Amino acid sequence: MPFYPEGLSENVDFVLIRVDNRLVHGQILEAWVPSVKATCIIVVDDEVSGDFFRETVIKMAVPRDIEVLIFGVDEFSESFNSLETDQKKAILLFSSIHDAFKTFSSGFKYLALNIGNVYNDEGKTCSSSICLTDRDFEEISSLSESGVSVELRCVPRDKPVYFKEIQKRFKDNT
Repeated sequence: MPFYPEGLSENVDFVLIRVDNRLVHGQILEAWVPSVKATCIIVVDDEVSGDFFRETVIKMAVPRDIEVLIFGVDEFSESFNSLETDQKKAILLFSSIHDAFKTFSSGFKYLALNIGNVYNDEGKTCSSSICLTDRDFEEISSLSESGVSVELRCVPRDKPVYFKEIQKRFKDNT
């Protein structure tokens, strides 16, 4: 399934839209980048954007042949249509469900969302790497109701678990 509706952005081919509170790390670089043949990683995170040290660390971790762009949430929402990445295949990374939801609500409409790693001290454990709060559930439910296919999957070789299955499991247990 495509992650982004064809024709909405002529400059970027979003091949993966993912929530992962670790942002750029080994699973992204060693599994997802080769799997989707990404040539660009876009990080959308208010804490990283504008933090020179964190931006530098992320850019140093990524191989030189992969372009890295870093935006705050509002900045990305305002400028995604004018991104210039020379038709590159891009992985878009959010550190939280809320940031992905906020961006979608602000006009960046995507078709699919991958949730790879979300940890909260409070919340419902959905898998070994995903623990969702009530707010996360509400926001993912809203995305799902808007037609977004939401999958939970750490790496490409894993079998995806769709949010509707998780939702049903928690409803059945209440």
